[in-house]
Amino acid sequence: MNIVCIGGGPAGLYFALLMKKHNPGHQVTVVERNKPYDTFGWGVVFSDATMENMRACDRETADEIEQAFNHWDDIELLFKGRRIRSGGHGFVGIGRKKLLNILQARCEALGVNLVFETEADSDADYPDADLIIASDGVNSRIRGKYADVFKPDIVARPNRFIWLGTNKVYEAFTFDFQRTEHGWFQAHIYKFDDTTSTFIVETTEDTWKAHGLDQADQQQSIEFCEEIFAGDLQGAKLMTNARHLRGSAWINFQRVVCEQWSLQNEHGSHVVLMGDAVHTAHFAIGSGTKLAIEDAIELARLFAAQGDTREHIPEVLKAYQEARRVETLRIQNAAWNAMEWFEVCGKRYCDQLEPEQFMYSMLTRSQRISHENLRLRDRGWLEGYERWFAQRADVPVPEGKTPPPPMFTPYTVRGVTLKNRIVVSPMAQYSAVDGVAGDYHLVHLGARAMGGAGLVFAEMTCVSPEGRITPGCPGLYKPEHTVAFKRIADWIHANTDAKFAIQIGHAGAKASTRLAWDGIDQPLESGNWPLLSASPQQYLEGVSQLSRGMTHEDMAEVKAQFVASTRAAAEAGADWLELHCAHGYLLSSFISPLTNQRTDEYGGSLENRLRYPLEVFAAVRAAWPSDKPISVRISAHDWVEGGITPEDAVAIAKAFKAAGADMIDCSSGQVSKKEKPVYGRMFQTPFADRIRQEAGIPTIAVGAISEADHANSILAAGRADLCAVARPHLANPAWTLTEAAKIGYTAIAWPKQYRSAKPQMEANFAREKAMAEAAGAAK
Repeated sequence: MNIVCIGGGPAGLYFALLMKKHNPGHQVTVVERNKPYDTFGWGVVFSDATMENMRACDRETADEIEQAFNHWDDIELLFKGRRIRSGGHGFVGIGRKKLLNILQARCEALGVNLVFETEADSDADYPDADLIIASDGVNSRIRGKYADVFKPDIVARPNRFIWLGTNKVYEAFTFDFQRTEHGWFQAHIYKFDDTTSTFIVETTEDTWKAHGLDQADQQQSIEFCEEIFAGDLQGAKLMTNARHLRGSAWINFQRVVCEQWSLQNEHGSHVVLMGDAVHTAHFAIGSGTKLAIEDAIELARLFAAQGDTREHIPEVLKAYQEARRVETLRIQNAAWNAMEWFEVCGKRYCDQLEPEQFMYSMLTRSQRISHENLRLRDRGWLEGYERWFAQRADVPVPEGKTPPPPMFTPYTVRGVTLKNRIVVSPMAQYSAVDGVAGDYHLVHLGARAMGGAGLVFAEMTCVSPEGRITPGCPGLYKPEHTVAFKRIADWIHANTDAKFAIQIGHAGAKASTRLAWDGIDQPLESGNWPLLSASPQQYLEGVSQLSRGMTHEDMAEVKAQFVASTRAAAEAGADWLELHCAHGYLLSSFISPLTNQRTDEYGGSLENRLRYPLEVFAAVRAAWPSDKPISVRISAHDWVEGGITPEDAVAIAKAFKAAGADMIDCSSGQVSKKEKPVYGRMFQTPFADRIRQEAGIPTIAVGAISEADHANSILAAGRADLCAVARPHLANPAWTLTEAAKIGYTAIAWPKQYRSAKPQMEANFAREKAMAEAAGAAK
């Protein structure tokens, strides 16, 4: 084949040498606009897995790269006058120039034609090529030319950064955070040879402009950064190797995702994107070079496996995109999480978190590193952090004793102390009879209270017959309802040390439907009751009943129902109350602009839309004992354009906080069937995190939290104060006890009736863990 690689970065060079090595008969050319020693950037970071792949593909190159590598295990944080270090992270770095020179030399040795100082304006410049690799970077001209085919999704991120170097050698991967009168600056620093370190400085657009850096030239910017980070630079100078750039050296990161990766042009040449031209990964996790190299490896591997002639090109390119898409999206998602953390840390974490917790939050920013993964990396550091966390929860940890994991520390709100931070989330069971919670509920909730959670919620309990979702939903609007819940509360208090919570709500336009297993959200076949909502609506268009908009008289009546249910919950002995203002139910229908089209003082602006829910909350708070907490469940994101956004959720949380709420239970969605949520593990935790930091109110994280590692990571990082677990608790009432055994935490009490099973479960999990570790070591 006649192969042309446009762009002489790691992707183009490595693919060129692999193809030439595999088949010397290929004519391979790399076209690069820069000189051989002229490149932007300083050092790049590799992973061990990438090096293993490179070693398998071309040992000569790998050996030379490894000889030039600088290895380090530690991450160091400089923050608020503190220096905190954690080990076991295993990075390797190399100068970008050195890497390219190694790849260039290997290409020349194999017979690849390297063409420098040549601007490839178009793939049409190479009409005889069978295969054109467009590895021409984030601003790819080839991708731009065929944007209608490649369909790139390019997002310019808000932060500004400048890529510098210094002759001060940093022995750890260092993050230095410095506060100025206009905001925070952060530096990402790592060495890449014996004399030089990369020094990337990042800040927000507002802070950048406030310091006049939008008007500064490169030298002025360098001098500014030297002054900001003078305390650690200790006289060392900062340098740039991008002096050929005109104007400001501060740039915005471009996130690139392409729908299509290849095409056949008008000359019959096949054009395929590679590296930053097709996908970018933020420098916060240092995976851009890794992705580029692994793109080259996979495409070369597929040609070797499926045939490296022009006839095989279409099938190979199709397989290449399929093979790389999942992995690149996984890396990009992790990079996105890390990138967003650095974008908001000044607003969300720097002022709010103490250095110890800030360090933990930074280490786990990408969600690729979890609590137990940190234990594997640096047990001593993590146990020291767990001790600090426990002491803040008023749990003394004697010297030499192992501290409890964060999920097993107590939490106090008003006069209620939870033994740990795991909550059994409210989960509809559709098993009440005429609103009465019966034997089923006693067994269901009692079993979960015995299962180790600190707080057990009953499902949404309705304030009126018309407020029920289904005929099987429980209520608190008749004396027998209070008696039924008192029976449950008394049993939990007598037989466990868990606390009992009741969530009160009104289904609004989502009421009068069948039991879930008979057709979720489907209207009753008979016996329907009238529906109320903020405005007339159908939850399921053309299917659901039409609700009517509430009159002021309706609003007064429903508010009185909420108050009556609150008093009933107190009489029943509940320790905790939650007001349901989420998921499109009645109070939620006032908050979301998707369901509130009112023109009176209860519609329009967010302030107006919150007016009625806040009136209800104020009345409920006044009726609820002052020594007991009230949380509010909200939908922090409608997942529909024009609906509630996470930014709105912060304002909503602030309003409820001002009204006296103790905590926000951060759910999302279920307001409109047009929603398009983005699922994933812990997918709603970012809402709890943002609300906690920006609204300054404790939060409950919910959604796809399925193991102790998730809960401990969330709580330790300060992303939430409690973790609500739903479906895993349906599958296993003793989820909390089981997860404690899985992670080897044995200092947890079991119900006395079940204690004989405790050592057996712990031993089984310990044996499984030892076997897994042995198997891993054997590999």
